[in-house]
Amino acid sequence: MRRQKSYAGIISLIIFLLLIAGAFFIYNSKMFERNAPKILTNDTIYWNLKKPLDILISDDSGVKFTNATLSDGKNSIVVANIIYKQPLKQVHLLIKPPKNSFIYKKKHFILNIQSVDTSKWNFFSGNSASKKINLFIDMKRPELYTINSSYGIRRGGSAVVIFKADDPNLKNLYITTPFGKKFIPTPFYKKDYYISLLAWPIKEKKFRANIIAIDKAGNISRAHIPLFLKANRFRKEKITIKDSFLNNKIANFISDVAPKISTKSPLEQFVYVENNEREINENLINKITSKTDTRLINNFYLKPFHPLTNAAVVAHFGDFRTYYYKGKKITTSYHLGIDLASISRAKIRSSNKGVVAFAKFNGIYGNNMLVYHGLGLYSLYGHCSEFLVHEGEIVKRGQIIARTGKTGMALGDHLHFGIIVQGVPVAPKEWFDRHWMKLNIFDVIKDAKKIIDKK
Repeated sequence: MRRQKSYAGIISLIIFLLLIAGAFFIYNSKMFERNAPKILTNDTIYWNLKKPLDILISDDSGVKFTNATLSDGKNSIVVANIIYKQPLKQVHLLIKPPKNSFIYKKKHFILNIQSVDTSKWNFFSGNSASKKINLFIDMKRPELYTINSSYGIRRGGSAVVIFKADDPNLKNLYITTPFGKKFIPTPFYKKDYYISLLAWPIKEKKFRANIIAIDKAGNISRAHIPLFLKANRFRKEKITIKDSFLNNKIANFISDVAPKISTKSPLEQFVYVENNEREINENLINKITSKTDTRLINNFYLKPFHPLTNAAVVAHFGDFRTYYYKGKKITTSYHLGIDLASISRAKIRSSNKGVVAFAKFNGIYGNNMLVYHGLGLYSLYGHCSEFLVHEGEIVKRGQIIARTGKTGMALGDHLHFGIIVQGVPVAPKEWFDRHWMKLNIFDVIKDAKKIIDKK
């Protein structure tokens, strides 16, 4: 009797241990994973019916079944029902538009997605997931057309465009160019109207601008901006680099900015400054000045820029400089501003109200200040000896903001002044000229508002 009880106890223990082992195996086995499939899509989708909807579904053990139904609130149809012979950890469920007229009767539907995986969990039935998606049918392209624009644009110059872009589901709106630059427009004056300054980079030989409007369903509208392209000539300079310059200015600059290359020859240091340091400094300026207004503006007006009183122009915008050393061509660069010289430590004034977007040392530009004046337009001040305002400060028209100097790569005390439109340096002389500003910018805006008011 005791032996029988002993055997029974041992058998019970073995059964218990087997149950524990089985439970442990099931709990930790990949065959019994408990994660439901993930239906990776937004809760709301806009569809223009041109391409199949692509619904991404992923699962740890593999998807074995998916189903999709489309409902208009009263009736529903099956738009996908797939059993996968080979379970996939990631599937793209492609839903094509129904061939009948069901999809065209309404604009809003509920798309119900269901998916089951190959796990042995839930008594071998697998994990399941479902998702209801608000589906809006939108086959109409955004309404897009220009209201007014500058007559023309010069290479290295600026222009303005005002246009209408109307779509209840508008997603993206920008202006494209052949050289990859996108100008971002600003809401203007009334709902669905926009404005943008444009710029033709001096390094680009051709220019063309198109407005692109894309809605959430992927419908695209394009509108060409009719600008007459004007030729523009720029000076070419041959500059001979002397040893005295390399051994003094370049050597001192490298010791402060890039001490790691101080072991290189003076000529190699100069090439580094022109090719590498210049690019780093200009990329920083581009990053800061690429930002523009996102809130609606009612107008845009500036006074001509005159940052330095009684100053002489010692270098022009667009000067193409070729550097030589002992008769051999070394490198080239464009001068992206205008150099103004006056007395030492001359007062620099802000010609227009703005916000100080940057005021720090910036390599070849030395002590460098950027002031934002709205609509993506910035003024640049380089080689300053000191700043009299700080970043984030609002400056008034006529306020003294800095003093000239010879920081950075300046050989003598002067101001390197620049105008930048959404990251693109443009000719300051246009923004010095009251007549040009009125004819090409402000009259265009004024006339556009009159046209909008008549609609």
